[in-house]
Amino acid sequence: MQPKPRVILGIDPGFGRMGYGVIEILQGTVHYRIADCVETISTMPHAERLQYMWRELNALIEKHQPNMVAVEKLFFSKNEKTALAVAETRGVILLAAQEHKIPIVEFTPLQVKVALSGYGKADKKQVAYMVVRILGLTATPLLDDTTDALAIAICAAHTNTPA
Repeated sequence: MQPKPRVILGIDPGFGRMGYGVIEILQGTVHYRIADCVETISTMPHAERLQYMWRELNALIEKHQPNMVAVEKLFFSKNEKTALAVAETRGVILLAAQEHKIPIVEFTPLQVKVALSGYGKADKKQVAYMVVRILGLTATPLLDDTTDALAIAICAAHTNTPA
């Protein structure tokens, strides 16, 4: 009987664009499943945008059945309005995971950079390079949000977090 893989859904929270990446760990090896973004339309009412993200997250969870959701901790933003919208998105993410009774782990950008590159001041290119190397991808994902989500998932995979 083959062991069941650990599946981690990594999320880079954003209001206009939320990156996600799904990886699985089987016998100590990390494998790429999927990565993309959930994008909302700026003309939609605020509450509808949050509801849309919630629906999309639920569909992702139901499809990929993650054992863990890894999300970036809210950093700071120079723009207060943006920070509040991202905080609301994080609330939607945490609610969706909790409704499915999936353990949630949170990492700061610094923790993610150290876990992937060994250097807390690594730039986006360095982190993207490590995501490609670790997952055996042929190219860097097109959007930073997607790369960041995969990096967050990998960070969770490389820490001794329960699943």
